[in-house]
Amino acid sequence: MIRKDDVSKLKEDISFCIGQKVRVTTDKGKKKMSTKEGIVESTYPNLFTVKFSGTGSNNITSFNYTEVLTNKIELIKCSDNSNIYQRFN
Repeated sequence: MIRKDDVSKLKEDISFCIGQKVRVTTDKGKKKMSTKEGIVESTYPNLFTVKFSGTGSNNITSFNYTEVLTNKIELIKCSDNSNIYQRFN
């Protein structure tokens, strides 16, 4: 179960990463995973955004904090290869 303090801690951790390069791995379902590198652009009360640079165009994608907490996406800081959120069960 996700607790309110889990979300608050994650928001704080991600806000410290604004402007830093991260690797985002998303679970696309049916054993499909997608990995991209981008820069944490900004944080909001219910979501955060990551700016990805691709082939000729930049795009910004938003993610829910609950997607990280439920392991739908994984955020790794590129600077030290550490997981921004590590769930301990």
